[in-house]
Amino acid sequence: MKGSAAISEAKGLYFINPDSTVAGKPVQIWTQGETEGSSVWFPTIDRPNQKTTSEISLTVPSKYVTLSNGALVSQKPAGAGLRTDTWKMEQPHAPYLVMLAIGDFRITKDTWRGKEVSYYMEPKYADQARAVFGKTPQMMEFFSKRLGVDFPWNKYAQVVARDFVSGAMENTTASLYGEQAQGTARELLDWEYAGVEREIAHELFHHWFGDFVTTESWSNLTMNESFANFSEVLWAEHAYGPDAGAAQADRSLRNYLRGGPSNYEKPLVRFQYADKEDMFDGVSYQKGGSILNMLRATLGEEVFFQGLKRYLTQNAFGTGEPHQLRLALEEVSGQDLNWFFNQWYYRAGHPVVTLDYQWDAARKRQTVVVRQTQTGGFLSCRCW
Repeated sequence: MKGSAAISEAKGLYFINPDSTVAGKPVQIWTQGETEGSSVWFPTIDRPNQKTTSEISLTVPSKYVTLSNGALVSQKPAGAGLRTDTWKMEQPHAPYLVMLAIGDFRITKDTWRGKEVSYYMEPKYADQARAVFGKTPQMMEFFSKRLGVDFPWNKYAQVVARDFVSGAMENTTASLYGEQAQGTARELLDWEYAGVEREIAHELFHHWFGDFVTTESWSNLTMNESFANFSEVLWAEHAYGPDAGAAQADRSLRNYLRGGPSNYEKPLVRFQYADKEDMFDGVSYQKGGSILNMLRATLGEEVFFQGLKRYLTQNAFGTGEPHQLRLALEEVSGQDLNWFFNQWYYRAGHPVVTLDYQWDAARKRQTVVVRQTQTGGFLSCRCW
């Protein structure tokens, strides 16, 4: 297996400094299942359209902390200096979202509506746990109300690991972050929204779009990653105001545009690709998030979010693809949205425009002429 632009390696199960040969580096074990790495360490049909419950028992030296999906249902002595922890996930989720993490972590606990919200960090960074992750309960409340679907899982944990192969990963009930998500109190003073706080919103929103309703196939990855990208704008708007949301939307759009022609030639939904890892790009993430933001503007806030609620409830604990989203939005809006999805989900490219200005001195009138110059037959150019 190989990695992708978003996930640099694909080994499934990782042992960090197992022999303690690197001074000052913690001993850890963690997993990365996306895209199809879970079958490396347990037998499974490693596809996103599979759903399963899970129960994982981990026998570890007693000094270590464990984390996995769902609830910690038992901890039992397992011999001299050993302990067996059993984690049980009773709601179905995709195999790539199954995880475990083991290490010398300090746990900081919050709650949201009676559910445990916890942060697992190395001891020397544990005092900053709430400075890094402390907005999580507020995010859970905001997203639950905005979507009309309450956070559907029994707990939410976030753990920071060494040498992680991605920025972060939305394992069900237990998101895993790279070491960029921990820092000293002094370092945190320089952090900006576009860094870790954006990631926290992104991985949490996946617990609706990706974990609760999962992409039917890697071809339809937009149903996971475009929504998580869009959530970065939603949270910025809510927490810091409309200008901050617009700034994040612009930043995301520019990231897509910087990808150049290799991005421009790909549709959002791709049924043909050289490797599934190729789907993890600026089209599935940034372009898709920009399209959702545009769709929100097209339909209006109330109709758009009613449509998302319908999509989530109709496909709960199952899988989804853009046509199911379209049908849900059509049901609540009363509109035919084939034109939008045909154009933005199943065709490549984007509008390229030129602007000309003409000043009529006699009438004191300024005319702005906007011309689309791209090829590809776009039906219309609407504001991103």
